[in-house]
Amino acid sequence: MLNRHIRIAVGLAALATFFTATTPAMAQKVETIEKGMLTVAFTGDMPGTGYQDGKMVGYDGEILQRISEAAQLKVKPALMEWSGTIASVQSKRVDVMAGTMGWTEQRAKIMALSDPIHYFKNGITQLDKNNWSSLKDLEGKKVGTITGFSFIPEMRKIKGLQVALYDTSDAAVRDLLAGRIDAVIGDPPVMQYAISRNPQWKLKFNAFTDNSPEFPLLTGLGQVVFGLSKDNPELVKAVNAEIAKMWQTCELRKIGKSYGLVQDVWFVPSGQNTRAGVDRPANWSLPSCKPAA
Repeated sequence: MLNRHIRIAVGLAALATFFTATTPAMAQKVETIEKGMLTVAFTGDMPGTGYQDGKMVGYDGEILQRISEAAQLKVKPALMEWSGTIASVQSKRVDVMAGTMGWTEQRAKIMALSDPIHYFKNGITQLDKNNWSSLKDLEGKKVGTITGFSFIPEMRKIKGLQVALYDTSDAAVRDLLAGRIDAVIGDPPVMQYAISRNPQWKLKFNAFTDNSPEFPLLTGLGQVVFGLSKDNPELVKAVNAEIAKMWQTCELRKIGKSYGLVQDVWFVPSGQNTRAGVDRPANWSLPSCKPAA
């Protein structure tokens, strides 16, 4: 019996040695531009990304921080304008880019795009006395949005809608509060975050309930993703593995709560799965995290 206990102890010790030896080796398989570092391109726009006290913050930022720690890498921040983030990945100056970037087929052709970290549907930022959630609700209204947004041509197709263009979300919201416009269609996470931080505004954000093929950009399902180089499949795999874990544990919902992303629309996909058969297998399904019963 004593010999048996010795054999078990030796076996357990060998197993422990195996895991101790292999865990760092597994982390070392993930190669990055700078050894031991994960270089992250980001814009610093909240609630997506920021950098504070040596760590990434924001919804996207917190997720990347956890990914870097799981891979035993230290984050190296690379703050830049949005226009430079995609180019920095393509030229291999950074390992990954983040900043509330939506998945598009065009982007999937030039970068490896991660699995979604949350979903979004465009919607209506409005006074909380209203409860608008459809395209029809905006007919005959004066609605603000940001110059250059891709869905502006679709807004102009809504009956009687008058589009008011702004350079920034702040300017649009100020005019909404002043009563110069009826509503704003802006960046959904930015709108939700601003509303959650300023309850005195008495505003609400309602995602569109429509799912119209005539208005795909306004009413379709969006996916927020990270962008990586197609030449580093091992890093892409590691990033997606950690994202999958956070979907399974609903950790993404917990992170979202800190930034005002609490509604189901951010974490329960509703709409067409446009990635299946494009940059994912035809049978690939969208991850989901429903609230606890």
